[in-house]
Amino acid sequence: MNIQTGTPASNEQSQDQVIDQVLRLFEAADPAILGLLAEEIDFRIDHYKDEADTSWQQANGVSELGGLLARLGTEVFPKGTRILDLSTTPLGNGWAMTRFEQEFFYGVRDGMVRSVTYITSHEEAGKLDFFRETVTTITTL
Repeated sequence: MNIQTGTPASNEQSQDQVIDQVLRLFEAADPAILGLLAEEIDFRIDHYKDEADTSWQQANGVSELGGLLARLGTEVFPKGTRILDLSTTPLGNGWAMTRFEQEFFYGVRDGMVRSVTYITSHEEAGKLDFFRETVTTITTL
């Protein structure tokens, strides 16, 4: 769904995926996000051709993830983020592939950027237990 216009994204298959809910709560900076994450979540963010040190952007378990999300909020997203496009394709057996486009003030570059990422996720019993995000582009605006 294109969040700005409310129109369906061309490759969107479902709006009810837990990953979509998690990303919307992230955009809203809503602590309810933690209620959608499994205690044993396996979480990592990777960047394709970006100079940023992302070695700290991984967590095993929700207790580690809380600190990571706080650091993301202060270092990467100090002014929050705005979802431009979010489309998720269910792959079966709880797996999904998400294309996520956002615009935000990137603290690392000290300026506004637009970013496209792809997220592979898994959900079970209504909670996200696997999250792999690959940031493919970060374009300075």
